Amino acid sequence: MSLLALYDRSLLGRAASPALDCVDATGTPLALTFGALEERSNRMAHALRARGVQAGDRLAFYLTNRVEIIDLWLACIKTGIIVVPVNVLYREREITHIVSDAAPVAVVTTTVQQSDLPPGVPSWSLEALSAEAAQQSSERITVPCVPNTPAALVYTSGTTGASKGAVLTNGNFAANALALTSSWEFTSADRYLAVLPLFHVHGLGNGLHVWLLSGCHMRLVERFEHERAADWFEAYQPTVFFGVPTMYVRLLEVAPARAAAIGARCRLFVSGSAPLPAPVMEAFRERFGHVILERYGMTETLMNVSNPFYGERRPGTVGFPMPMTVVRIVDEAGVDVPDGTSGELWVRGPNVCDGYWRRSDATAAAFTDGWFHTGDVGVRAADGYITLEGRRSDLIISGGFNIYPREIEELLAEQGGVQEAAVVGVKDAVRGEVPVAYLVCDATVNLEALAQQVRTQLASFKVPRGFVRVDALPRTALGKVQRHLLPPWTPA
Repeated sequence: MSLLALYDRSLLGRAASPALDCVDATGTPLALTFGALEERSNRMAHALRARGVQAGDRLAFYLTNRVEIIDLWLACIKTGIIVVPVNVLYREREITHIVSDAAPVAVVTTTVQQSDLPPGVPSWSLEALSAEAAQQSSERITVPCVPNTPAALVYTSGTTGASKGAVLTNGNFAANALALTSSWEFTSADRYLAVLPLFHVHGLGNGLHVWLLSGCHMRLVERFEHERAADWFEAYQPTVFFGVPTMYVRLLEVAPARAAAIGARCRLFVSGSAPLPAPVMEAFRERFGHVILERYGMTETLMNVSNPFYGERRPGTVGFPMPMTVVRIVDEAGVDVPDGTSGELWVRGPNVCDGYWRRSDATAAAFTDGWFHTGDVGVRAADGYITLEGRRSDLIISGGFNIYPREIEELLAEQGGVQEAAVVGVKDAVRGEVPVAYLVCDATVNLEALAQQVRTQLASFKVPRGFVRVDALPRTALGKVQRHLLPPWTPA
């Protein structure tokens, strides 16, 4: 079954049903049926075709949450165009690399945001493209596809610091959507409050797809704002909410009586993209009356493991493998370890990407006989619950976003007067972890000026929260930095 055929349960089968509430670019409330989304995306498909974009071409978008992302996504699925989502927090260094690697026809963004793109990056004004689409035919156009037809290139960094494009196929998105819709019992009666960014697989691969497959109603907001979240819950009365741990920390600020009323109307709260602290899970249960369902996924694999919808949602664990997904826990030789023993998680299933875009070396290194090496270390209990214990790489997860130290270290090393740099994750009550940089540098280096320079080069969530001057980086005899021996850091 094709991905579009799954969408058609709603686009065609529920054409008259209310599908989406949001606000348009002027702040005016907008309400659309599934049939209206079908027509909008058809018009967008014709507009893209008129601009010469063909099946197999890449088209990037650099946008905050808005209905036009849905128009673009559906239009590209229908016409075989490969979507390249770009994080709106990315800056020149990161955008340049993605555009150079993926070679998209253009980056679609707003007229205002075009100034944020690096010079020379081909860009299209969303406003102009949408105006053209409005004049096009609403008749559907499609191209044939099979499960391994690429649908998106989603960029995720490796431990080397080089960002790689995971090739996610129609089959990957379809398998993931079917597993989630079934496992979490989504129906057309649900109401989904969508706050996760659609440039991220959590919002795009999970949220958008369970909405389209189930035919439920979605309210799309531009971004999560903790000051307004309780008002959104009360006004919209969602039955389902997907978030990251940072959001749940913020929701604990809602007054108890108000939180209890919100919880009484909602059937499911899901957390992912970073580890959910057990104390947060317990505090949320006390305040909202719900045990958050924690799950585990990756850009390259979409969802792998989930706590059960029915049964114990065990704090500190991510639960059991998703339907159609198999998980192994192996030692350094790739041999399965017994329950209770730590090892690296390997996964296999129709949710796993086809590899990395134009990186046969990275693809070969990431797979063994069809098993994808996650790089995450975990342990399985005798009753099957899987607990994540850390990462083989030095990945930092801050507010649901992945941060790879090597990328920041390389940028710091380029700055005048800096000899060496090491970046580590430090626990943070709100974001889970934040990056901190340790520098071997000349006495003349102004750390505040250095921090300001880094802010112009990296997304805000990657900028170290602290810069610590040290005489030398602790290393092993073979020269590997011993990050755990760096001096502790506390915010000023």
